[in-house]
Amino acid sequence: MKKILKKIFVMISKLIVPLFFNKKYLKSKYFTDSDIGWKWAWRSIWHQKLGGVNRQIPWPVSHNIVMGTSYNIEFDLQDINNFQTYGCYFQNYYGKIFIGKGSFIAPNVGIITQNHDIYNPSKDMEPKDVVLGKYCWIGMNSVILPGVVLGDHTVVGAGSVVTKSFSKGYCVIAGNPAKLIKELDREKFQNQ
Repeated sequence: MKKILKKIFVMISKLIVPLFFNKKYLKSKYFTDSDIGWKWAWRSIWHQKLGGVNRQIPWPVSHNIVMGTSYNIEFDLQDINNFQTYGCYFQNYYGKIFIGKGSFIAPNVGIITQNHDIYNPSKDMEPKDVVLGKYCWIGMNSVILPGVVLGDHTVVGAGSVVTKSFSKGYCVIAGNPAKLIKELDREKFQNQ
């Protein structure tokens, strides 16, 4: 009985959910290999499309996330799970955010592309893109500041403030400001 109800839920979801979201975002493993994506979508219809939280975003986004805009962010469609995490802040109004394939973003992470002038807080600084390489892991409560580039396989420790780039990747960084804690063995990642 449970399997039948699940199939009915997915069938109904495939008919109704595309009326609210761009179909290209409904093809990841979260929609084809499980029903969790459809659950995210229904929650997002309620909060996002009807309630107005992140209404402009064409894919399901948790109502507990703040997103600037959809056209200044690039990510692999298989990683739509990064927009279901609680408390994240994607500030990308004028600068772009690039999230590499297979990267994970924990709750309460802030990714910021533009900051205020320290001498005149009412003035915005020039926006700078933020780039996360492939298979990065951004720990809970971390902040990534404008212009930061993280290379592939960079792990950001929880609570870190990343003020500069670690573009070579294959490392663990942590702290405020984030510093190199450990370099990772590249050979262990050859199968990805």
